[in-house]
Amino acid sequence: MTVQLYARDIGTGTPLVLLHAFPLSSAMWLAQREGLAGRFRVVTPDLRGFGGSVLGADEPSIDLMADDVAMLFRRLGIGRAVVGGLSMGGHVAMALCLRHPDLVLGLVLAGAKAGGDPEPVRRSRLRQAEILERDGDVGVLVDELLPDLVGPTTLRQRAMVYGRVRGLVQATPARAAAWAQRAMAARAETAETLRELRVPTLVMVGAEDTLATEEDARAMAEAMPNAEPMVIPRAGHLCAVEQPELFNQTVAEFAAALARATK
Repeated sequence: MTVQLYARDIGTGTPLVLLHAFPLSSAMWLAQREGLAGRFRVVTPDLRGFGGSVLGADEPSIDLMADDVAMLFRRLGIGRAVVGGLSMGGHVAMALCLRHPDLVLGLVLAGAKAGGDPEPVRRSRLRQAEILERDGDVGVLVDELLPDLVGPTTLRQRAMVYGRVRGLVQATPARAAAWAQRAMAARAETAETLRELRVPTLVMVGAEDTLATEEDARAMAEAMPNAEPMVIPRAGHLCAVEQPELFNQTVAEFAAALARATK
């Protein structure tokens, strides 16, 4: 059963719907709202359980998260949009594209890896979910995941960015984080999934990302019918937060070209 998502909705023009990373919220897209709302209608929802959105009582599912986003499109009167997702948001964006292809004008996948988790990663997600539920706080994510969310350049040179990311992780409800980890552990993406994503796609990755590497991004782009890779220098996993100007410029050019092509 879908839930109603809280979303920030700013600007006019071609809709650009941005889906946040785990374990953050739509607050991570601040620089995108500020930098892109002059040219696009920028919609940044909190995925279920995060930020201002309720978790609900459903079984963990990436597909259900995508259905939540589809319902948001209808509620906001969005016909088609360029959909961007970073990390977990990328999984939801891919599921949205497969389940509701009529809604997606183009796809931006940043810091995303296709395919189900390798078994050690899946086990780690489930272990963290159990700890999150047991402890009722996100300490395990601060200890184990936060160090991999940004690159070494950000750690050395952008202390305020790292501090902001840390604050967003610490603000995450433990129950929502556990639910999302179980949803990601259960997903069943395959190589065939990528071949079914026929919309124009931009596959972005931070050059310093250790969770989803440049090699992963290039392999994804090659497996898709209509995709191109883009590497963001001096950025780790959260490339949109670490290098917002370059991220925004790249996404704006991609979205503007799609908007022109469909007029």
